[in-house]
Amino acid sequence: MEVQVLASGSSGNCYRISDGETDLLLDCGIPLKRIQSGLDFRLDVISGVLVTHCHGDHIKAAKDIAGRGIPIFTSQGTMDACDLSGYFFHAVKPLQSFTVGTFVILPFDVEHDAPEPLGFVVKSKVTGEKLLYFTDTYYLKYRFVGINYLMAECNYSKKTMDENLNPVLKNRIIESHMSLETLLDMLKANDFNELKRVYLLHLSDSNSDAEYFKREVQALTGTLVFVC
Repeated sequence: MEVQVLASGSSGNCYRISDGETDLLLDCGIPLKRIQSGLDFRLDVISGVLVTHCHGDHIKAAKDIAGRGIPIFTSQGTMDACDLSGYFFHAVKPLQSFTVGTFVILPFDVEHDAPEPLGFVVKSKVTGEKLLYFTDTYYLKYRFVGINYLMAECNYSKKTMDENLNPVLKNRIIESHMSLETLLDMLKANDFNELKRVYLLHLSDSNSDAEYFKREVQALTGTLVFVC
């Protein structure tokens, strides 16, 4: 499976995945023109967009993309919060799978300060590979098996945040984003024996250390790790 990073971080998040037959966007939190540029102006290759939640850095271009005739899949809570409606907006529910092209997609609920936020497991009917995508959640209550590609938020480390942030902002981040320490615990609690690549997403500008995060996750998983 191919993964292309168009943007990652608090200023915007957008990723393209492809199994060679179907292309999807994971979130669309940057302007449409920037997405088009990143896709070499081939927006027409995108079969759908999976949106995790209603915050602007994940959903900014949703209305513009739907206006180009590309379906958007997200929760009803996200649609209501962003006043999204129309033929190309599709409400999906946690643990109810659906198909887009050659991908079978399973949404699941996550923990974030937004209405009905989601993560996604995406499986290709072409390659048989599975990708797990989650961002903006401080915890995952589910267990996963057979994952080949992991796209995971790794926003901050507890040590760095303790040194840098005031208590109010610190509590907000703790209750809405995933730390390196929590990600490592999640990796230990799941079966990632078939993992091929890890992508670390949504790193904080001031409370993360990209090289340290990469080393820690690579040491635990024994696989290739990319910081986005």
